[in-house]
Amino acid sequence: MAELAGLGVLVTRPEPQAEPLSRRLEALGARSFRFPAIEIRARDGRPALRASLGPVDRFDWVMFVSANAVRHGLFLLEGPQTPRLAAVGPATAAALEQAGRPVALVPASGFDSESLLASPEFARVRGQRVLIVRGDGGRELLADELRARGAEVVFAAVYERACAAPAPGAVRAVESAWAAGAIHVVTATSAELLRCLFEILGPDGRAHLQRTPLLAGGARIAQAAAAMGHEGERIVAAAADDASLVDALVKWRRHTTRP
Repeated sequence: MAELAGLGVLVTRPEPQAEPLSRRLEALGARSFRFPAIEIRARDGRPALRASLGPVDRFDWVMFVSANAVRHGLFLLEGPQTPRLAAVGPATAAALEQAGRPVALVPASGFDSESLLASPEFARVRGQRVLIVRGDGGRELLADELRARGAEVVFAAVYERACAAPAPGAVRAVESAWAAGAIHVVTATSAELLRCLFEILGPDGRAHLQRTPLLAGGARIAQAAAAMGHEGERIVAAAADDASLVDALVKWRRHTTRP
């Protein structure tokens, strides 16, 4: 029997990331309800950004903090020479490799800024130049710590996030499925996504969300959910990538009496 048979999962990842996660879940017997709560959009002004950064090979490292950063920031690597590339985790590294860009460093364990900072290569960076490719308004920990270690850090914000605008009837359809008992777990891969989901749903949907088990892509997201008043069980994955999310859900399912 498929390990997630009969389980209804609300997949809130932005498009196009929602599709691969849905396929993984459905391959294990789950029913996925795709309801992107956040949109990822490329920022305007690529020529101006490239001009402000100067030649990319003046940096010792270029760090990509997500697959979205790769998707929207590859144009920064155009040219004959490329500095060493670092990826925050395997999904980001895979996106770079698929684009023909070899990755020099992926953390041995963990998939976040803390794991990247723990890599021996970044223990001594005094005098080095580091370019961090990310979205608008990302975490400051990576840059702050690298600067404290003596590096010169520059940001390249290549995309922006916004709460999604669901198609007419989409919210009602999801809330109806919830009311019918078809949705048993909700995914959340960032605190911002969770906030958007809460804003998009109506009063009935918010009430369901607060009680439904939440599959969180890391401890920080689970903590954010608790701060927002989430009352249901929180299933904490090791990271926000699809494999980690599905692994955590399968382990949870083995020890629950839910559908």
